[in-house]
Order: sequence, then structure tokens, then C-alpha cells
Amino acid sequence: MSEVESVSQEPQFAAFVGIDWADQKHVWCLQAVDSAKRESGELEHTPEAVEAWAGQLCQRFSNRPIALAVEQSRGALVFMLSKYEPLHLFPVPSTMAANMREALYPSGAKDDPRDADLLLDLLLQHRDKLHRLSPDTEATRRVQNLVEERRKLVDEKTAQTSRLTSHLKIYFPQMLDWFDHLDTELVCGLLQRWPTLEELQKVPPAKLRTFFRKHHCRDQELIERRILAIRDTQTAGLLYWFMSHLCLTEMS
Repeated sequence: MSEVESVSQEPQFAAFVGIDWADQKHVWCLQAVDSAKRESGELEHTPEAVEAWAGQLCQRFSNRPIALAVEQSRGALVFMLSKYEPLHLFPVPSTMAANMREALYPSGAKDDPRDADLLLDLLLQHRDKLHRLSPDTEATRRVQNLVEERRKLVDEKTAQTSRLTSHLKIYFPQMLDWFDHLDTELVCGLLQRWPTLEELQKVPPAKLRTFFRKHHCRDQELIERRILAIRDTQTAGLLYWFMSHLCLTEMS
């Protein structure tokens, strides 16, 4: 988002919104330009919730300009909202909002207007004292969208890796010892061909060496250590079976 600019060239706004942001939830207050009625609600501080809310807002007013006051000039919320061309952001200095509350509502009573209402009042009545963040160009907005899509992919990758780790701990825990990273083509290919320890143990060492090389594992010493680990796991399995069988025999 670019530096702030004067409000003298502002467009014809279809609605005005004040947002009182927080770490967990945001409170918003809205007033359409052709209405004296105010609407309000809460918004979860998640990319999905903010995007859904902003998208519905733009759709409701047919992508016409919407003025939005927020007590923040940078941060996650501003970044997420700045992707939407119809939204024109007006950062409100925290001292301005605090001074207005103290001047108009010095009692601090519970029925005083919320900060979102105060921000909306500032936007409607004292917009000449505020500066609008310069709209992003199409190129910068495209970059922002690409960054957001990358974040979603990274989050999805992290979730899938955690899910795979949980499953492997149950039925194939050896994989966690053999490979430092599960999110690789090598690990995925190995699990697709031999999804269980029993199937993997039946593979001849020569075939495993070929498989590792085809998946860009060029460290011959590492390949041999993994093949040895597979063999040792098989021996350990036989020993476990033998000890269990021995115990059952003694008990009988």
C-alpha cells in the first residue's frame, strides 16, 4: 500500500465503514450513503473471514467505492483489505480516536458508543482531517494476491504434512526415522509404491537403490544406510515375534 494522499480527490462513496480492530475479533459499523441507519457486527481475525466479509461488502454495493476507517495504517488487516479495489482505507491515528472519545464521552459509561462507531463518526464528519491510503496499482494488487495464494498453499502443505506425520506414527513410524522431511517427492513416491513396512521389506535392495537414484538421491552412503535400516527393522520385527512367541509358550 502506498503513502497517504489528500481526500480532496475522493470518489463518490456508496457506504462508510468504521472498523475497531483487535488480535482476535474486529468490530465494524456501517452506514450506507443513502441511509441514516447503522449496521454493526463482529469479524474474526482470519484471512478467510476477512476475505468473505470484504467480498460480500463489495458485492452488496456493486463494487462502488466504499470508505473504510481503521485505527491502523499497516498490519495484516490493512494488507488483506487493500487487495479490494472498491475499498478506500482511511487510517485514523490512535490519538485522534482517543481524544474524540475523551472529549465527547468523558464519563466512560458502558452505554457510550463503541470505537467502531467513533471511527465511523470521524469518517463521516471529519474526513477532511484524514488522509486516504493511495490506491494500489493493478500490478501491486496482483502481487498481493499472489502472495496471499502462496500463503494459502504453504498453510495447506503444513496441514497435509502434519496429517501424514500423524498417520505414519500409527502404522509406519520407521519413516519418521529414515527421512528428515516428509514433504518430498522421494517420500511421496515411496509411500505410493510401498505404503506399508511389510511391502517395503519385500523389495530387493537393487530395486530400492534404483528407486532412490531416480528420485534424485545421489548420496550412495545415505542410500545404503536406509536399506540397512529397512533390513534391521525386519530383523527387529522377527525378534519381537520370537520373544512374544516365547512368552506365550512359557505361560502355557
